[in-house]
Amino acid sequence: MPDAEGRTLAGIALFHGLEPSRLQKVEDRCRWHMFHKDDQIIDREDDTSDVYFIVSGTVRVVNYSLSGREVTFDDIRAGSFFGELAALDGRPRSANVVSLGVTVAATMNPAAFLDMLAENPDVCLRLMRRLAQVVRVSTERIMDLSTLGANNRVYAEILRLAQDTAKEDSTAVIEPIPIHGDIASRVSTTRETVARVFGDLTKKELIERKGQRLLVRDVGRLEHMVHQFKGD
Repeated sequence: MPDAEGRTLAGIALFHGLEPSRLQKVEDRCRWHMFHKDDQIIDREDDTSDVYFIVSGTVRVVNYSLSGREVTFDDIRAGSFFGELAALDGRPRSANVVSLGVTVAATMNPAAFLDMLAENPDVCLRLMRRLAQVVRVSTERIMDLSTLGANNRVYAEILRLAQDTAKEDSTAVIEPIPIHGDIASRVSTTRETVARVFGDLTKKELIERKGQRLLVRDVGRLEHMVHQFKGD
């Protein structure tokens, strides 16, 4: 657990640009927690409604099918937040959240969260933009699941990961290297299919493993492949 001096939300993107006095007021409304690897932070259908701000570490948002198959929605890293839906609408949690390693987070109860948004219009606007982004990403993934075959969904997921670090020369580095099981969970396929696609892309010299990093040699070409299968 961070000491008093380390308990700051300055690294949370939602609060960037807040005056120090306003940020301090936000921090004063929070409680601080430390989670360890594989700790269950939120249970789906739970009636809790605190919002979590990740100061360090990474968490995974997942659900499970009736047969027990894991479906991964997202990995949320330091500087971001989760749990805002329940705080906004008062309904039960929509997914499980599990820590992937030691994670430090600040939590804010829903009443304090809503008051904070009312007092800080810029923060409220950032939240609305974040929710709009979630809707867009969800719509794109629904389209992928509806229109793409399993191999092509893996292409699309690698492209999504690569776009975050794409350079002007159309290369990108994904770090750490994606785990086959994680990608399979995200795109509703098997580890074997993911391994086969990785092997195929390696033969085509589109990707290359370099230690714990995955080099994407031509993001533009990969994007063209994905769009071609989408019928764009």
